[in-house]
Amino acid sequence: MSTFTILLGGDLIRTPRLDRQVEGSRVIAADAGIGHARLLGLVPELWVGDFDSVPANLPDDLACVPRRTFPAEKDQTDGELAIAAALERGATRLVLAGAFGGRRADHAFLHLALALRLAEAGTDVLLTSGAQEGIPLLRGTAGFDYADGTLFSVLGFSELDGLTVTGAKWPLAHVRVAFGSSLTISNEVKGHLEIALDHGSAMLLAHPYPLPES
Repeated sequence: MSTFTILLGGDLIRTPRLDRQVEGSRVIAADAGIGHARLLGLVPELWVGDFDSVPANLPDDLACVPRRTFPAEKDQTDGELAIAAALERGATRLVLAGAFGGRRADHAFLHLALALRLAEAGTDVLLTSGAQEGIPLLRGTAGFDYADGTLFSVLGFSELDGLTVTGAKWPLAHVRVAFGSSLTISNEVKGHLEIALDHGSAMLLAHPYPLPES
């Protein structure tokens, strides 16, 4: 499996779990995402974007990363272009670091929707801010390694049919969930979390490192 970490411009904290997830991966930065390279101690092999939001005072090893420059007026976001570059280089697994938060809610939504499309096409995708993780849910059954008490939600991108959730405080058994329903928001892991889905598009959003209350 060829893993690429894509550095996006959203929120990111460094955790031991995130370090394990990106360890040994190849790295591509999308515009302002290059700033996360310092946080994670990584040097990308490629830097993609229109470079309208380059962080100031980059160290020499990051400022010298090879660039692929695009015009500001283009049909794809810098993040999507970086993902395309990784796929061109043979990526079969993607870690989208900095996929949530940031100044652009539309970009965060795009990352979720794009991750689902990539997963349906056969690419393994993880979205992460370090504090939160998103994993596409496809038809079938999947297990997850989250600790007891981990907060999670299942975000439906369509009507869901045959949704089963076990290893949770509030289990579900072969339920139909209407698009836009809050039924699957704010559950907790209790044991070994498994999720099965017969039909529909969904995303698991988990909080393995919850941020402290402000």
